[in-house]
Amino acid sequence: MKPPAGNVKWLVAVCLVLYASILACNIGSQSANPVDPTLSALSQSVALTATAAAGDEGSSSDDLGTAQAEATQRSEVIRATQTANASTRDESQLATATVAAPVIAELPLYNVEPDQGQLGWMHDPVSLTIDGYHEYGFANDYMQVVARDFVMAADITWDTQYGASGCGFMFRSDGDKNKPNQYILVASRIGNGHVIFSALADGELANVHDFYANQLDTSFAADKGSTNRLAVVGRGTLFEIFTNGVKIGEVDVTQPPPSPVLPSAPQPPADQTNQAAVAKYMDQLKDYQDMVSQVRTNYQIALQNYKTTEAIFEEGFVAMIALSESGRTNCQFTDAWLWLIE
Repeated sequence: MKPPAGNVKWLVAVCLVLYASILACNIGSQSANPVDPTLSALSQSVALTATAAAGDEGSSSDDLGTAQAEATQRSEVIRATQTANASTRDESQLATATVAAPVIAELPLYNVEPDQGQLGWMHDPVSLTIDGYHEYGFANDYMQVVARDFVMAADITWDTQYGASGCGFMFRSDGDKNKPNQYILVASRIGNGHVIFSALADGELANVHDFYANQLDTSFAADKGSTNRLAVVGRGTLFEIFTNGVKIGEVDVTQPPPSPVLPSAPQPPADQTNQAAVAKYMDQLKDYQDMVSQVRTNYQIALQNYKTTEAIFEEGFVAMIALSESGRTNCQFTDAWLWLIE
């Protein structure tokens, strides 16, 4: 859901300021286990999940506060939300054979049987544009639909100023604004196509898996303005990840994060007098070094937290997300849908 104007926008700003203050206070006392700032900022997106589901542009701050407080209650509230909204779904948008036909035709790509589930939603095209350092955004017009086992897919067209910025999905989120439990899948242009699956347990990075899409999916396009189809299938504790219909990996969240396997560094041009080629190589090298640093940092954080925190979430809210390393990031989502496996 697109964040409503006014009160919600103000609420997000306050959350970010408070969160930044908390981090600043903790820096001196927590020399180990540094927090990845992009993931930390992204985790705040769950502050909007229940608010966006219950609120609109006319919502009062009291209504927003009540909805946000309710969102912090976990599986009990999620199940209650699912039950309460099941009878009020718009049947013209959900689960009719005509509407679901394109989704049903695509499901076999992900080894999912159409007769074992129903359409959760099909989403109108949406564009998320964010600008700044470690900013984020999210969208879902059907935030009331809660997913347990599911397939989520979308065509993603990206225009990012920096390669480490990305677009993707949030799922099985409990909506807790302070210490969220949720999974995140983000594709970025860095490393010619880098897909990251991560788990946040009580607001801390507790698992991470890195996949280099371009090595397995020959059609993956990492250039600015390119489009790729991202899909994730969640069944219990196993998640399968697809780009452009090609399975690039899977994650069992009961297992610890694997030691990262890094791709080869870019090679310098043979002609060192070619300034354009040298400049391109330097940009590629910077992206590579940023990626290596990000992967190694995330791995160490996730490994440490995995040993003490369980990151297994059975159901929750879903959304499309965008996050920025810096500068302007635009993520366009088209042909997006959610299928609920039963």
